Amino acid sequence: MTDSPASKAASNGGACPHARNGPRQERNGFPKSLRLCRREQNRDQDGEEGRAAPHHGGWCGRPFGESFEETPMLVAVLTYVGYGILTVFGYLRDFLRHWKIERCHIAREKEEQKDFVPLYQDFENFYTRNLYMRIRDNWNRPICSVPGAKMDLMERVSHDYNWTFEYTGRVVKDVINLGSYNYLGFAENTGRCADAAAEVSVTYGVGVASTRQEIGNLDIHEEMEKLVAEFLGVESAMAFGMGFATNSMNIPALTGKGCLILSDELNHASLVLGARLSGSTIRVFKHNNMQSLERLLREAIVHGQPRTHRPWKKILIVVEGIYSMEGSIVRLPEVMALKKRYRAYLYLDEAHSIGALGPRGRGVVEYFGLDPRDVDVMMGTFTKSFGAAGGYIAGKRELIDYLRCHSHSAVYATSMSPPVVEQIITSVKCIMGDDGATTGRSRVRQLAENTVYFRRRLQEMGFIIYGNDDSPVVPMMLYMPAKIGAFGREMLRRNIGVVVVGFPATPIIESRARFCISAAHSRDLLDRALTAISEVGDLLQLKYSRRRVQLTGARPFDDAVYDDIDD
Repeated sequence: MTDSPASKAASNGGACPHARNGPRQERNGFPKSLRLCRREQNRDQDGEEGRAAPHHGGWCGRPFGESFEETPMLVAVLTYVGYGILTVFGYLRDFLRHWKIERCHIAREKEEQKDFVPLYQDFENFYTRNLYMRIRDNWNRPICSVPGAKMDLMERVSHDYNWTFEYTGRVVKDVINLGSYNYLGFAENTGRCADAAAEVSVTYGVGVASTRQEIGNLDIHEEMEKLVAEFLGVESAMAFGMGFATNSMNIPALTGKGCLILSDELNHASLVLGARLSGSTIRVFKHNNMQSLERLLREAIVHGQPRTHRPWKKILIVVEGIYSMEGSIVRLPEVMALKKRYRAYLYLDEAHSIGALGPRGRGVVEYFGLDPRDVDVMMGTFTKSFGAAGGYIAGKRELIDYLRCHSHSAVYATSMSPPVVEQIITSVKCIMGDDGATTGRSRVRQLAENTVYFRRRLQEMGFIIYGNDDSPVVPMMLYMPAKIGAFGREMLRRNIGVVVVGFPATPIIESRARFCISAAHSRDLLDRALTAISEVGDLLQLKYSRRRVQLTGARPFDDAVYDDIDD
């Protein structure tokens, strides 16, 4: 990446001019001028050979349906009251523990070290001791099977209020899995991918025991990276053994002191950590709010760096394709227009969107019918749609060559395991149709059908659902702290495994259950899960929505989007 000419005028011939008094904010949070700009770009693209026309989700085609229903006032008040009661009782229990009346199982400082600087921050562990422990049984449940559409769980019990667990030796069979990121159903132990991975294990072994720069660069590593670049439609790509480290270790290689990072407020922790490690100045814009982003870009161009007012060396916009806790999709056409207008760089994290969006599973760029060459840094992971492990960075060849020499993940990390590499190769070929079958295309289509169906049914039942209509991440709001644990336990009693999330991973009044839909889910499995969710919703009074009819954004699945796709 080269230095951004931030000192020059913020004009760009490819962008639409804004009104002299600035863009007018519309209800959906992005300037009206960008919508007009998108229409002009679409007209330009119609006559350009080789670029996909706008389709499913495009701004000038289908409606961009996202739902974030406001929290009912009574529910919000009761949620705050619930946390207040838990806090009061937490302090009471801490008082009893201090006087040895109640036993404390959490790590504490030794008595002889009480005058030392504390290793464990007692106050910071307050939430863990008094709130998390009450519902700890909903997390870290060990499974003993493939995390496919169904899974097997090891049963465990606690006799000390979730401080410790004992295994009963019983296995809970055929639990419907609504928690794994197995979007395309490639997490399986039978079939072409599993057979190929097993065969490669015999040939190459399981471990490489070296870095790529030494003697850990295998021929299948090279094949995988060429295939990923072809799949994404970019010049080059490189793979890393850990998805989290792909962000946290590569952002510091791209930016540093004197650079500005503009980060969405809901970005993943790996992106936040990478930005902090880089030493760059970080400014946060409101989630998916294009006026907030444009205001920060204008200020950066006009004022430059603090104190010196020198131009920023680089301005990097960091966004995600699908936000994993909200289920929302980035407004990529508008971000792209702002990026071009103000000559910034764009870092796109497609961890959840690659494989899960677009008629051919090529992510949010294809979903909006945009050119992948316009994204400066494309990042994604193999841990979700591909049923493997690790992540990738893709883009121009100069970018990848630079990262091979400067990325800590590339220089110091051990190479990816050969069976994992083969799983990636086989699954990508399946999605692309290079295996001579249509299985991959069918999985992408099935995921889209399941997503639309599952979301629509939950909305019709009266639950508050967050996110985009096409997002396979489906957050269902629980709100109250007591209902977090109750929902997870009641669903497991009905043989359904779900993920529940609360504060501090979410805002304090927005606790939720997060369902992840898979192409491996049959309609019968989804109906069984929906019936159980409805029963538990009635039991716990979770049907908070005041919209008892189908939402404006909700719509039936469109077959035409996935039919007759030209390769």
